[in-house]
Amino acid sequence: MELTTSDVRAWLAEDVGSGDATTTAVIDEDATCQARIVVREPGVVCGLRPAAALFESLGARLEPIAADGDSVVPGPNARDRGPARAILTGERVALNLLGRLSGIATLTRRYVDAVEGTGARILDTRKTTPGLRELEKEAVRCGGGTNHRLRLDDGVLIKDNHLRLVPSIAEAVLRARGTRLPVEVECDTLDQVAAALEAGADRILLDNMTPDELRAAVSLARGRSELEASGGVSLETVRAIAETGVDFVSVGALTHSARALDVSLEVL
Repeated sequence: MELTTSDVRAWLAEDVGSGDATTTAVIDEDATCQARIVVREPGVVCGLRPAAALFESLGARLEPIAADGDSVVPGPNARDRGPARAILTGERVALNLLGRLSGIATLTRRYVDAVEGTGARILDTRKTTPGLRELEKEAVRCGGGTNHRLRLDDGVLIKDNHLRLVPSIAEAVLRARGTRLPVEVECDTLDQVAAALEAGADRILLDNMTPDELRAAVSLARGRSELEASGGVSLETVRAIAETGVDFVSVGALTHSARALDVSLEVL
């Protein structure tokens, strides 16, 4: 994601409002300081780039020790220096970004590690925070995951609600071909999988299927379409799902349920 001045201004406006009343009242205008951003638990760091852009907009400078995508242990991962008011005013927004994005990257890495050797790739979904989607999907990549659609115009995904409004899977796929985009069909049953294969779907989303059903779908497809397993995936179940032979496992929890990594800023 290419960060813009308007992005940073919007983040700060939400938190600062008309001004940081505490810092303005307590800290001398010409005071300077140094600080460090500390990770308090192991994880995968992400969000240093937007945090640096935020501090820069306030007149301070963030100097990363680690890089986005690095596995880190508890300790400092960036140094901050500049006007004390700038550092204190930007502290919470920067930590919110770092904690949220590092949490996503860390959880993604756990899923990626869980399916290592199976050949399956971990996908994210569009279950993201409004306004932060591109950064959250970047965090998934930092964790070793793969992005699904960024927006609705990136590809066709024919889901159950679409299929309730058209005569058949075959007709839905035929209509979707006019978009010239890859066509994916959500299937709940093996009969639907067979219909999607017959219609020539590029990818089939196997929704809430058991491992036995997933293996049957893999056997039915015989490589004619990419297969994506989805629905109720957890760290406890993801490897068994991946071992069925599917190409992808999509996990909404990567972005809608990741716990923020514990990070803090300490003035030195």
